[in-house]
Order: sequence, then structure tokens, then C-alpha cells
Amino acid sequence: MSDQAPAHGGPDALGVPLHDFSTNANACGPCPVAFAALQQADRQHYPDPAYTRLRALLAGFHGVDVERIVIAASASEFIHRITAHAARSGLRRAVSPAHGYGDYARAARNWGLDCGTGQAMAPALHWACEPASPLGMADAALAAWVQRQGDGALRVLDCAYAPLRLDGQATALPEGVWQLWSPNKALGLTGVRAAYAIAPAAAVTDGSAAALRALAPSWPLGVDGVALLSAWVQADTQDWLAQSLATLRQWKAAQLRLCADLGWAVLPGSLANFFTARPPVPDLAAALQALRAQGIKLRDCASFGLAGHVRLGVLAPAAQRALAAAWRQWAP
Repeated sequence: MSDQAPAHGGPDALGVPLHDFSTNANACGPCPVAFAALQQADRQHYPDPAYTRLRALLAGFHGVDVERIVIAASASEFIHRITAHAARSGLRRAVSPAHGYGDYARAARNWGLDCGTGQAMAPALHWACEPASPLGMADAALAAWVQRQGDGALRVLDCAYAPLRLDGQATALPEGVWQLWSPNKALGLTGVRAAYAIAPAAAVTDGSAAALRALAPSWPLGVDGVALLSAWVQADTQDWLAQSLATLRQWKAAQLRLCADLGWAVLPGSLANFFTARPPVPDLAAALQALRAQGIKLRDCASFGLAGHVRLGVLAPAAQRALAAAWRQWAP
């Protein structure tokens, strides 16, 4: 088993980048409603270990029974937890997107599951994400899932970027799929780790939802996480998010034009506040290092299986101008 640290965007050994294109956080954030809730959080006391009020708020927001809500410390924590549950339930394989978040396969390997891509491997733990990172596209696995219900598979849709969809409609979700929500990206507050899952109705009946809760440590969320998720369901927060999406659409259009002007080949099909491009350089690592020295960070897509490509979160025009100036200085 490898102990190599997983690749992530965001701060690194050099600290917080001045212009951070490497994460998919909402660049209009932080959300004022959520930020105010964090400032007012009572850090002197434990949160309710059962998260009674929070689970009721989340259930009401999604229109589901409260027993279907499973609190998680973060999306990554839940990925590892449900993988452990899959292994304990007898599944021996995991299927993840060909280009996707590395923790799906990492968790599978940690629990001794065989890893693969595509939809032929069932029963298995199946992952999908829509819009999917790093390409921002719809996930074709969802359409296949509709045809494969009742085959003994455990299916999880990662909804990390669903609130940041800028184009198109979400793919209809078949019955029996778990949904994993981590709204910190949408709220521009990625430093607060907090997530929750919505179990399928059948998981309440067969005990799976309770089993996932039982696998969690005590207090998976501190008061900051409770404050973030409580703010997430408020009408003012959702209004702010809707307004931010309109701004992000404008910024994305400008950023796509910038990449074209720089001669970068943009991969088409992104529906979200990020996209993938291929800069015309023989040594991408050197280029990224030079940009990082000027306070600009892009996400190398090699860990996603897309060597030579970068993922760019959509940022404000000032950051885009800084990227253009730095790139033209390095590669005139």
C-alpha cells in the first residue's frame, strides 16, 4: 500500500496562493450568511452528538425523512466510511470515473477492493459525480445506473459540484442511489469541513443508513460544520448562491476567451465553474512552478489521468488578468 500523499488543489507548502485557480470553490464567496453563522458559532460547548436539529433542517430542505440524513465530517471522510461499509457488506470491487476524485480509488485500495472504471463490474461500489471533476461534464454513469437497478450494487452520487452547475439540467437520479453533499465549495468556505449524505429510502429499511451512522466517530462535526450546514439550507443563502451563479457565468465566458487568446486548448463540455485545458508547453511542471512563484496556482491534472492538462476554477477578472500577465512573461 502506497503512503504517497494524495494530490489536491489549494494551499501548499508556499501557503495560500494569491490567485488560486486550483480549487473549484465559488469565487464569489464567502457567502455572507454562512460566514456570519460561523462567526456566531458557540465554540464553548459540544454540539448535539445526534445533530437532531441539523438533520431535521437538512431533511426538510431536501424533502426526505430525517432517518435518511447521515452526517459526515467531510465528503472525503464519507467516501472512506461508505467504502468500509461496502467491504464489510461483502462487496469486493469498486468502480469510479475514468477521470475523477482520487479518494474514490484510494479508499477502495485501502479496504482491499479491486478498482476499475466503466459499468460492467457489478455487484460493486459505484461512484459518479455530476458535474464531474476535472472536466465539469455530465457523468454518463448515471444513465447506465437507470438500467442496472436491483443488481446488488451500492451506488453513490457525489454532489460536490451540483450547486455550482452553470449550464444544463441535472441527470434524473434512479432509485437506490446515495447522494453525498458538501456545500462548502458552493459557499466559498472550503476551510470548513462538513458534509452529509442522503440515503435511499431502502437504506432506512434494510439498516444501511443506521450502519453508516454507527461507523462514524462521536461528533464528526464541530460547531463550525454545524453552522455551515445550518446556513446552507437558509433561503437567503440559496438566493445568494443563485446570484453568484450569474456572475460566475460571465467570469467563465471571459476566462474561456482568455485561454483561447493564450493558445490553450480547452476541453469542451464543462457545465460547472471550472474547466480543463492543455497549455502548449513541453514541460507543464516547469510552467506551473513558474506561475506558482508569482502567486498563481493551477491544478495539474496528471493525478486525474490527464497528463499535460490543467484544471482551472473560474476566478474574477483581476485574477484572470494576473494569470495572463504571468503566462506571457514566462512564455512570451
